[in-house]
Amino acid sequence: MSILIVIALLIVAMAIFMQQPQFGKQPAGARLERIKQSPNYRDGKFQNLSHTPDLAEGASYYTVFKEFFFGKKERNKPQDSIPTKKEDLLHLDLKENVIVWFGHSSYFMQVDGKTILVDPVFSGSVSPIGFTNKAYPGSDAYTADDFPDIDILFISHDHWDHLDYDTVLKLKSKVKKVVTGLGTAQHLEYWGYDTAIIEEKDWGEHVELGDGFTVDITPARHFSGRSFSRNKALWVSFVLQTPSMKLFLGGDSGYDYFFKEIGDKYGPFDLAILECGQYNEYWKYIHMMPQQVVQAAADLKTKRLMPVHWSKFSLALHAWDESIKTVVDEAGQKGMPLFTPMIGEKTNLTDIGIPQQQWWNELN
Repeated sequence: MSILIVIALLIVAMAIFMQQPQFGKQPAGARLERIKQSPNYRDGKFQNLSHTPDLAEGASYYTVFKEFFFGKKERNKPQDSIPTKKEDLLHLDLKENVIVWFGHSSYFMQVDGKTILVDPVFSGSVSPIGFTNKAYPGSDAYTADDFPDIDILFISHDHWDHLDYDTVLKLKSKVKKVVTGLGTAQHLEYWGYDTAIIEEKDWGEHVELGDGFTVDITPARHFSGRSFSRNKALWVSFVLQTPSMKLFLGGDSGYDYFFKEIGDKYGPFDLAILECGQYNEYWKYIHMMPQQVVQAAADLKTKRLMPVHWSKFSLALHAWDESIKTVVDEAGQKGMPLFTPMIGEKTNLTDIGIPQQQWWNELN
């Protein structure tokens, strides 16, 4: 009987814990009714364009959990501190076209006079339990206070490593417009964002952002959810057209046919920003293997590839720098120009074709 009581208490404690605001809210009311009209929403949840099992054939959750706890590479996390630069983003010349990467999938751009922020995570953790899944030492130098007003905030999906509760809360007074996928705005509304500034869209929808800026919401092959319930909000990528540039802002995604369709319809791109880390053969349908990242970039017809989703958090089993080394090798074989800045480094968007120093090779 005592064991049953302990189990019951743990269930109650978990239920109470998951009522914290950081878990967000699932779509309801008019938003849910709109979601139900989406061609990508069936059987009570959003669906990928291709059949996408959570795990690859032959894999089991038992195998994954065993490998996660006992099978990680010795260099799963860096022994050395990540080298980082700290730029003054509050006093940029409006004529500068720059990009700054903050590790993982967070980056800032100032393009044609507008400030843009993508999937910002500055709380130091990508977990509801703050002392777990911590950022690598040296990789978390920026805070929400370091940013000017943000003209456009892009959120690709609602996973903890892309939609960070503490960060978006602290940025709220600075954000003028949010662009995201259907359903994700339920979290933001719950956290106090004005729905009048939020554009939540389905794959294939177009948004006029003014001053020569447009965005098309394009597919990704992934999933969503901040708790046990999955796929109630949509995971997306973005085609951003500015007065002078065309950019592909990729969220998390497994490889799929739609990269070529996007390239044929919207390309060529000046820069494609694609995830390259936290992959595994066990979950190859929801995260690209490194070689596939280069193929996706070729499909998109991009002039340059910027690999992200690495160098800040370890969410998979591979060595922390394995993904970038593999992408560099594959890109060299395929003739794909890479852009690989140091975390925090301000780079002119017109200069990103200049060969980058492979700074990760100096670290253990």
